[in-house]
Amino acid sequence: MEIILIRHTSVDVPAGTCYGQTDVPLKDSFEQEAAVTKAALEEYGPVDFAYTSPLSRCTRLAEYCGYPHAVRDRRILEIDFGEWEMKLFDEIDDPHLQEWFADHINTPVTGGESFMMQYLRVSDFLEELRLKPYRRVVVFAHGGVLVSALIHAGLVNPDEGFAALPPYGGIVRIEL
Repeated sequence: MEIILIRHTSVDVPAGTCYGQTDVPLKDSFEQEAAVTKAALEEYGPVDFAYTSPLSRCTRLAEYCGYPHAVRDRRILEIDFGEWEMKLFDEIDDPHLQEWFADHINTPVTGGESFMMQYLRVSDFLEELRLKPYRRVVVFAHGGVLVSALIHAGLVNPDEGFAALPPYGGIVRIEL
């Protein structure tokens, strides 16, 4: 099965903001960015099914690209940053912050998730998807979800995952 994963377009939050599962707004450049993403997606050909994160930054892009009825799945939400949501990283006063920076893969944020917890959610989604009778699926999601999918597919090492982070509106393709 071919899975085409698309990262949402640029968000309208201050640089350095820790956002994950907060439903943040998109930049005013949405239409221009979405048009580029839609054109790139069309090069892959027709898809059998579409999924999206339930957050508006993903559902809006799914709708723009022609998938208004994409199935919303909470397993493909961005990482839960818990008590750090919507705070500037430079302003987070939490003794666990340095521990998380040292090992974000295994260390959960205060009141939230670790990257491994997100990875396991995404892997569960992908393994369930593998059982479906589809040939090509499109998934509108978040950077951490795309990185998790790349790791799950064996294309990226977990320690190097975020070096493979696609840009806003970017597309990655995996085979299951």
